Formats: sequence, structure tokens, C-alpha cells
Amino acid sequence: MAKERADSSHIRPVRRLLLAVLLLCLAVLVLIWRIDNPRVERLRGAITDRIVPNLEWVMAPVTAAGRMIDDFQSYTRLYQQNEELRRELQQMRAWREAALQLEQENARLLDLNRVQLDPELTFVTGLVLADSGSPFRRSVLLNVGERDGILDGWATMDGLGVVGRISGVSRNTSRVLLLTDAASRIPVTVMPSNQQALLMGDNSGQPLLEFLEQPEDISPGDRIITSGDGGVFPPGLLIGHVVVDRDGRLRARPSADFSRLNFLRVMRSHPGSSLSDPGGLIGPPWPLPSDDLTQPTLEEAEELAVEAEATDG
Repeated sequence: MAKERADSSHIRPVRRLLLAVLLLCLAVLVLIWRIDNPRVERLRGAITDRIVPNLEWVMAPVTAAGRMIDDFQSYTRLYQQNEELRRELQQMRAWREAALQLEQENARLLDLNRVQLDPELTFVTGLVLADSGSPFRRSVLLNVGERDGILDGWATMDGLGVVGRISGVSRNTSRVLLLTDAASRIPVTVMPSNQQALLMGDNSGQPLLEFLEQPEDISPGDRIITSGDGGVFPPGLLIGHVVVDRDGRLRARPSADFSRLNFLRVMRSHPGSSLSDPGGLIGPPWPLPSDDLTQPTLEEAEELAVEAEATDG
């Protein structure tokens, strides 16, 4: 016990002495580093050149720890940005849902108010009774038919864009063949290039655009409307916008929401007037050629007739 006490009594003064020397060295080092003198500056440079290269192995863990802290801070920033993007995406989805609901509500109000932009283009509103969509056929059933004056081939819309055409009419119901069906073929016009094309369904959500004369003039986002060729679809009905798929083919993204088909408009097509009497286009007869380009009087005409008879006799 006495020996341990003696050892502790010797260690304590040594510790105090080492601590005092260390503090003195640190104070001197601080003073040297604070002195603004050329000689001291050379001394500092010499000490740095002598000590720092030998301390690389000591600084390696510190450098690695600093990099890890930087990477963690960068990961934290990326995580925060990702969370912000997710919140913005959720807000955009909510706004998109609200916009779709407002568009559907606007279309229904227009149907109820019977608002018509074209006075000659009338329509009949029908309720979608059933959706018989399958991997091989895209069609829906409406509660309007022959009693409502529905004819086969008329175009149908949901208030936003063209949905398809009537393909089969019964007394009280009619079937609508959607433009996404593989049997659907619709002549369209791509705006603003005003190119004619054929919209061909392939049982996907985005029908193909085929038979374009100059596909290089078509850009994604161009509007697609019905051309009216064939006399079945009225011209100028909105179908959708141009998109490019992964294979580089031009397709149409329909404006109509096929997942929310509740009410459909059946557009009454008015056939254009035909020219049955082409003679009506011919103007009045030109005057008979004469020297003075004037019409003869009645007496002159009688004299000419007498002279003609005498000559014949």
C-alpha cells in the first residue's frame, strides 16, 4: 500500500510537468503562427514541409471521415429533394384528378344546357350501360338506339374528345366501337401541318398514326382532329395529341378519358349537299359575234330570217 502511494506521488508531478510543457509548446506554437515576420514565415514553412508529409497517414482517417460527412450531407440533400418531388407529384396528381373531374362536370353541364358551337351539328346524349372491353375488342353500350334516331357509323364523344363510332344499333341501345379497337380506322388531320393521316387502333391506349406524307413535319403535342373524309365523321372534332412511342412511331394520345366513360354524345352527321344539276353552274350564253358587238333588233332579225329563206329557196 505504501509503495503504491509512493508511485502515485511521483506520477502526479510528472503528469503536471508534461501538461505544463505541452501547454507551453502550444502557446509558443500559437505565438509563432501569429507573428507576422519573414523569418518566422520561413520557419513556419520549414516546419510545415518537415511535419506535414510525415502526417499523411495520420490525416488519412480525418480525410476519409470528411468525405463520409460530405457524402452523407449530399445523400441527405438528395433525400430531401426526392421527398419534395414526391410531394409535388402527389399535388400534381391531385390537381390532375380535380381537372379531370371539372372537365367531366363541364361536359355534363354542356350536355344539360345543350350548348352547341356549331348550329348544324347536333347530338344525342346517352348513358354508358356496360363496358364490354376485352383484349380483343374495345366497345361500350349506350342506352340510346333507333327510337332516338341513332344511325350506324355516327361519331361519339365524351365532351373532351372523340371516343369512337356507332357500330350496331338496336331498338333501345347501340354499341360504340372505341377508336382504340383494332377494327377502328378514322381519317384525321394533324394540325398545324394540316397533313392527312389514318388513325388505326391496335387495342392499346394510344392508336397509331399511319399513311403520313411527311412524318418529319409532325411534332409531339400536335393536335389531331377528324378530317371529315368519307362523310361519316364531321370535320374538326378533337381526337387528341401526337406522341412518340419507344419504337419511334407516331401515336395519338386521346383527349377522351376512356377510364371514365359515363356519358357519351352521339354526333348527328349531316351529309354535305351534292350537285345534282351541273348545268346550274354554267353562266348565261355569250352574245352572238357581230361587227359592232350589239344585239340585233326585232326588225333586223326578221329581215335576216327572210334573206335566209330566200337564199335557201
